[in-house]
Amino acid sequence: MVFDIDMIRKVYVHLPEKIRQAKNILRRPLTLTEKILFAHLWPGVPVKNYRRAGDYVNFAPDRVAMQDATAQMALLQLMNSGRTGVAVPSTVHCDHLIQAYRNAGVDLETALITNKEVYEFLRDVSDKYDIGFWKPGAGIIHQVIFENYAFPGGMMVGTDSHTPNAGGLGMIATGVGGADAVDVMAGLPWELKMPKLIGVKLTGKLSGWSAPKDVILKLAGILTVKGGTNAIIEYFGKGTESLSATGKGTICNMGAEVGATSSVFPFDERSASYLERTGRKEVADEARRIAGYLQPDPEVTARPEQYYDQLIEIDLSTLEPHINGPFTPDAARTISEFGEAVKNNNYPRKMEAGLIGSCTNSSYEDLTRAVSIVKQACDAKVPVKAQFLINPGSEQIRYTAERDGILQIFREAGATIMANACGPCIGQWKRDDDAKDRPNSIVTSFNRNFARRNDGNPNTYAFVASPELVAALTIAGDLCFNPLTDTLKNEKGEPVKLAEPTGFETPSGGYDVKDAGYRAPSGDGRNMQITFDPGSNRLQKLAPFPAWNGADYTALPLLIKVKGKCTTDHISAAGPWLRFRGHLDNISDNLLTGAVNAFNNETNSVLDPGTMSYSPVPALARKFKAEGTGTVVVAEENYGEGSSREHAAMEPRHLNVKVILAKSFARIHETNLKKQGMLALTFVNRDDYDKVQERDRISVKGLKGFTPGRNLTVELLHFDGTKDVIEAAHTCNEQQIEWFRAGSALNCMNK
Repeated sequence: MVFDIDMIRKVYVHLPEKIRQAKNILRRPLTLTEKILFAHLWPGVPVKNYRRAGDYVNFAPDRVAMQDATAQMALLQLMNSGRTGVAVPSTVHCDHLIQAYRNAGVDLETALITNKEVYEFLRDVSDKYDIGFWKPGAGIIHQVIFENYAFPGGMMVGTDSHTPNAGGLGMIATGVGGADAVDVMAGLPWELKMPKLIGVKLTGKLSGWSAPKDVILKLAGILTVKGGTNAIIEYFGKGTESLSATGKGTICNMGAEVGATSSVFPFDERSASYLERTGRKEVADEARRIAGYLQPDPEVTARPEQYYDQLIEIDLSTLEPHINGPFTPDAARTISEFGEAVKNNNYPRKMEAGLIGSCTNSSYEDLTRAVSIVKQACDAKVPVKAQFLINPGSEQIRYTAERDGILQIFREAGATIMANACGPCIGQWKRDDDAKDRPNSIVTSFNRNFARRNDGNPNTYAFVASPELVAALTIAGDLCFNPLTDTLKNEKGEPVKLAEPTGFETPSGGYDVKDAGYRAPSGDGRNMQITFDPGSNRLQKLAPFPAWNGADYTALPLLIKVKGKCTTDHISAAGPWLRFRGHLDNISDNLLTGAVNAFNNETNSVLDPGTMSYSPVPALARKFKAEGTGTVVVAEENYGEGSSREHAAMEPRHLNVKVILAKSFARIHETNLKKQGMLALTFVNRDDYDKVQERDRISVKGLKGFTPGRNLTVELLHFDGTKDVIEAAHTCNEQQIEWFRAGSALNCMNK
């Protein structure tokens, strides 16, 4: 089945002429990113040299994708939009709410029972608004998108930060909050700051133990977790042609870890072959006809320094396998450096669990390359030392891998096959060992490794690597094992050297599946009534946020001054909290519980100035809200790094936080805050962060004259009666200021 073929053909009919017009107006060659962006300008938006990382521009995406955890809030907002159906093709994917515990069969059955209310809500709202529905067990959103919907030259937004995975097939795909997705589904333009362009030239060809994952792990070390903010990473060069389509998807997927808006590869025959092998020959043929428009212009690749804001070159032939971590995905080390780092930093050397899967690395190729290592160990009678978990990316991948004997080899090595879902990657891992709070090490093929991310234990040292390297380290059970140079002992005590991994880009016998898990809209669901059980703790009808009262914010108490890294995991934890993603009041009880208080270096412990005792963050926020008092959160760099989850913006809004004042913001989170009518301000002088004291009352002056480009004044009234007056910047344009005045972007839409 080819989804959206009429829409794709329509895009391809108009794309060449739009690109030619853009080149004529701009009078210069175009990068691939620019071609796709200018071909997707909202009708009436002119082609011009927009300021990169400066000008806001309206675009018209081709489709929307939502995963079940974020889809709940997105659909609750869509229900308040006044629409009767979606304006562009849209899908919901049930992949986040399945907890990994026993095995695929047991865990999926449990999820169907415990999440029944939510799944039925998502199914029914999808039917009502003509949205495609992928049921629990169908697979991880980005793998399913890659197999069924991604197409070269297209544009998509998705309510998950790893939506850029589709860039592996040449699509500009961007993670957004639910409110942005609602705009697109409601037929409104999608606003984006025109991105900077980071060009990554790939030369050579991967070999040996090196994998596509190592490209982005190395790049993360170069750019750091915020080096890609407000930028799209565009890969080019002969090296791109040597990478598989799913390998390119892996690289684009983890562009989110450097803060990039999106990542994209040019269309080539590897892309076309993958489209054909996944049943989309029509799309491949259409793309071949306009192939030159789905690649950067030759002048760009010849003189890239003239067209990209930053240029990085990676030689695939000399690229070493990498392991990144712990606690941040940009702590990059080669395998030859890693063992020494383990010893020097006193990381727990024993490797206790190896996990392969997630939206980053769960393709057929990933599984075959990993299983080639496992089979060697089994054949040589080398025991597997660590716990081993496998999450296939989709039911199509699982069914095909089962048919081809791949999963059986994993089982024979002691691995457990988990459901086709995110599982441990997003905190849905119920560990049944004794690693509750003690230091321990795991290695995953996932994308993120923040503290508590996988199992809720702040002392789990999580490292990220390619699936084949995860397999080797799992067999060894030792972080210092280097499969390129070291040997293992078999049951007889004989040394065994693992050979280089091998694999298949796609199955030689083709993909197969009995039930992919897709449920199309019935076409007659628009009159369906969606009701809410008032006693439900999972779903709650969304009430509009109040509009701004027209006055400056005066003497607001400080809720928390956050110290160090504060990701969306710190602001709104996942794991067991995922069950409340459709109930804003309940999930608000996790607000900032993982953030470190700068005044006592503790989490979920902030000073209540009324009682002079320490309180959980949500409890103090609720106390102030009950008194009719707003509050302020102060933070450091890249606040809101990580997931696209807009709950991290809606929870503080719900609990009457008025202002987030930070040294800098992650792109998606800053947009989410604006969408919910909050002030996202940055210190003009970063050192002013140090002036904020624990019992401060904070005022924001100048809101009546709130205009683009004009800074606001922040007054810090200290408990001793002294005062500091500092300057705060914002990035709001006129439309975003209207969101603030109206109380949210959704309120503006309703008006």
